[in-house]
Amino acid sequence: MEFETRAIHVGQDPDPATGAVITPIYQTATFAQDAVGVNKGYDYARVANPTRTALEECLASLEHAEYGHAFASGVAATSALVHLLDPGDHVVCVNDVYGGTYRMFSQVYEPKGYRFSYVTPAELSSEPAAHVEGARLVWIETPTNPLLNIVDIAAVARATRAGDALLVVDNTFATPFLQTPLDLGADVVLHSTTKYLGGHSDVVGGFAGTSDPTIAERLRFLQKSLGAVPGPFDAWLVLRGLKTLALRMERHCANARSVVAFLSEHPRVTQVLWPGLPEHPGHEIAARQMRDFGGMVSFLVESEAEAVELVGRTILWTLAESLGGVESLIEHPARMTHASTATGPFAAPPGLVRLSVGIESADDLVADLERALAATPGHA
Repeated sequence: MEFETRAIHVGQDPDPATGAVITPIYQTATFAQDAVGVNKGYDYARVANPTRTALEECLASLEHAEYGHAFASGVAATSALVHLLDPGDHVVCVNDVYGGTYRMFSQVYEPKGYRFSYVTPAELSSEPAAHVEGARLVWIETPTNPLLNIVDIAAVARATRAGDALLVVDNTFATPFLQTPLDLGADVVLHSTTKYLGGHSDVVGGFAGTSDPTIAERLRFLQKSLGAVPGPFDAWLVLRGLKTLALRMERHCANARSVVAFLSEHPRVTQVLWPGLPEHPGHEIAARQMRDFGGMVSFLVESEAEAVELVGRTILWTLAESLGGVESLIEHPARMTHASTATGPFAAPPGLVRLSVGIESADDLVADLERALAATPGHA
């Protein structure tokens, strides 16, 4: 089946008890057993829940994974993956990484003895073997957050396989509609389902998928033992979002093209960061490993003051953290989503603005940005 069909049908057969077409919200903490140790596949909702199972099966199918594991948030999924390691193990991470990931690595796990080093996307793509040597796990995002750099997944996968390291790819920005990292050699694919997969800014969740049965067994144990799992209604909301993911991603990408075309010609914008631009340093790799270039756009203006003023002037573009919803969002990474990286090995540029391009009218979105840019300091 094609992607759009699997998003609607995999794991979502009509309910056998009632015939309900939509997967029910099984809002229950426990399940009746026919006898001691004899049940219908479920005994306690932290361990498994039918609504969560439907989500895990569907999203695993979309990511071409044999096994799927839903979590209460993206950082909960991240934490579970770090629990695959032991203190003293070495993690190589792309240096342009989500601020919450860096905060967890540097402030939670590094003090416990885990070792982290940070490598640029260009270094990981061009000389992966030299940079992953000795690593137990390699952690990449592509496109990265917030600079939208690209990492060559297949090249890094070859190096990690040769060095006996695990490769985790955070696929939140691309979604499985645009990119399937397991097909390129990754061991685990990660999502904040809060973002594009849920798609409506009304749920928080996470996901990790793999085709390695040993990793899958351990992740299932960590789900049960750490307990950071989504409730059935949260799972249901993400499952609902998946049904329209393909349609939404097509519109996100199309609108991003229009926004990028406008920003690229605007005199107040010093640089546009989007992998769909031919001059983007990762464009060739992105064109090879992605179906399209995504709905996330970042751009630079001359100063931090100008960037902060700009993000407060838009009307349709809501000033808010997060991304991937149907509505367009604008933010200043250095002071918002990536404030935790300010003292780290990398920091978001002070003049950087990040856009999550929604599915509204592209003309309206461009007009709002045009008005806001015209009203930046000294240009009212």
